[in-house]
Amino acid sequence: MADIRVVSVNRKAHHDYHILETVEAGLVLAGTEIKSIRLGQASLKDSYARPEDGEMWLYNSHIAGYKAAGHGQHDVDRRRKLLLHRKQIDALVGKLTQRNLTLVPLRMYIKNGTAKVELALAQGKRQYDKREAIARREVAREIDRAMKTRNR
Repeated sequence: MADIRVVSVNRKAHHDYHILETVEAGLVLAGTEIKSIRLGQASLKDSYARPEDGEMWLYNSHIAGYKAAGHGQHDVDRRRKLLLHRKQIDALVGKLTQRNLTLVPLRMYIKNGTAKVELALAQGKRQYDKREAIARREVAREIDRAMKTRNR
């Protein structure tokens, strides 16, 4: 059984994208970065993954500086290498180029002491799709409220 502790969730991803497929990737981190992640000081807001020179990279992810580190501080917004198998990278690159898709991180977590990122192959939603999802959610809330007051 895997011991998983979620550090950061990209809540906006489900609102802005249709999630088609997910994949788990490891992260190449500096010593102060993993310490900050273990303290829960990471954010995936506006981050994305992109292939470059046969490797996969995570951009715009923010990992706060580690307070106890002296002069050996890491760059908080640097790009970070993702650890995936060659077959996984090739398959993702093929899907990214074939269709108009993007790689969006959904959540960052620590699994058995190792930092991982859950990446999603996603397609952007149109504005009317977002409005439709919000309307469905509002209707479900109204039904729940009605059932709650009825059952009292």
